[in-house]
Amino acid sequence: MSSTARCSTPPPAALLIAMLWLTGCAMGGSDVRAPCLPVVDYNTADQARAANEVAVLPEGAVIVRMLSDYSVLRDQAGACRQ
Repeated sequence: MSSTARCSTPPPAALLIAMLWLTGCAMGGSDVRAPCLPVVDYNTADQARAANEVAVLPEGAVIVRMLSDYSVLRDQAGACRQ
């Protein structure tokens, strides 16, 4: 055996065909939707109580920002069900 053994590189067309074939496979499942997350419904009394509790929090309380993020997630999950 020669110490200068060379690796052969596949022709560019073979690489292109392989890339297109793999891309075609990846697109096969793109029509499948992820399941929607459940959204908990709160009654009016619970909503009023939560609003009162948030109102008495100190200015700049981190939980207010967290609740805002949660509200966005609830809206997105609700839109998924429609």
